[in-house]
Amino acid sequence: MYALFFRWVILRMNTERAHHVAVAAFRWGWPLVAVARWLRVMPPAPASAAVEALGTVFPGPLGLAAGLDKNAVAVKGLWLAGFSHVEVGTVTPKPQPGNEQPRAWRELDVRGLRNRMGFNNEGADAAARRLAKLRASAVGRSALVGVNIGKNKSTSAEDAPLDYGYCARVLAPYADYLVVNVSSPNTPGLRDLQSVAALRPILEHARAGAVEAVEGRKVPLLVKIAPDLADDDIDAVADLALELGLDGIVATNTTIGHERGPGGLSGPPLLSRSVDVIARLRVRLGADMCLIGVGGVTTADDARALLDAGATLVQGYTALVYEGPLWPSRINRRLAMR
Repeated sequence: MYALFFRWVILRMNTERAHHVAVAAFRWGWPLVAVARWLRVMPPAPASAAVEALGTVFPGPLGLAAGLDKNAVAVKGLWLAGFSHVEVGTVTPKPQPGNEQPRAWRELDVRGLRNRMGFNNEGADAAARRLAKLRASAVGRSALVGVNIGKNKSTSAEDAPLDYGYCARVLAPYADYLVVNVSSPNTPGLRDLQSVAALRPILEHARAGAVEAVEGRKVPLLVKIAPDLADDDIDAVADLALELGLDGIVATNTTIGHERGPGGLSGPPLLSRSVDVIARLRVRLGADMCLIGVGGVTTADDARALLDAGATLVQGYTALVYEGPLWPSRINRRLAMR
C-alpha cells in the first residue's frame, strides 16, 4: 500500500515539500497513530527489545535520527509510530532559514537522500517552548527525546562554544540526552570543529550549560561525527570523549564522499562505512560508552550489522521515507525476534 502512495503521491512532490507534509502528518495526526498503535497496526516492541543506555531504558534499539523533526513539532506522532527515541534538531541558538532552495533531493537508484539544508530551524527558544509543552502531556513525558544542537551559520569558529553552551542551557531541561553536532557538511566550516583543539571547548561549554540548567539529573552528552573523518581523527575524537567523560558518540552523519551533486548523502551507501566507524570506536572506547550507529539502516539485518559491530542503539531516517510509517515498529519488533 505504501509503495503505491510513495509512487503516485510522494514522488509527485519535490523532496522538501514532501518532508514538510510528512512532518505535518506526524504532528497533527498523532491521535490516529495512537489508535493504530492500540489496534496493533504498529505495535510497540516487546519487552525483550529493551536496551539500557544513557541511564535509562529504551524500548527498542531503533530510534529516529536528527534531521526530520527540526523544530520539535512532531515528537508525539513519531514516538507512537514505534521509534524507541526521537532525536530532534539540529537546533541553533537563533532562528535561521538555512541554505537557498533547492536543497534536498531523492537518490532513487540507491534509495537515498541528499541534502544541503543548512540547519534551517526556528531556534533554541522556540524548540524549548515546544518541548516544555510536550513534557506537560502524558504521551510527551513517556517519550525519550534527544536534542541535537549546532551553531548558527553567522557564528565564527571562535565563538562556536558559546552557541553550543546556550543551546545546552536552554534545551537540557527537556532532553533525555544532548548531541553536539559538528559534522554536518552543509554549514561552512562546521566539520573543521571536529578537530580535538576546536572540539574540546565546544564540549566543555555544552556540558557546563547542561549542568547549569538542570539540577538533580545528569543530562547525557554525546558528539556526532562524520563518516568522512580519517581513522586517526576518529581515534582522536574517541580519546577526547574518554578524557572528558562524554556519555557517547553518534556515528555517522551524512557523507560528502560522492559525486551526485552538492550536499550530504544519506541512506544505504553509508552502511559499510558506518559499521567500520562503529567497530573502530568500540575497540578504542571499550565496552561501556554508548555508541549510536546511524547510516544506511533499512532492514533489521542492517541494524543488526551496526549492533554486532558495537553500537548500543541505532537510528534511521532515510528509510522512513522509502518504507513508510510502519517501518520503525516493524524493525524494532524484528530485532526483538532475533
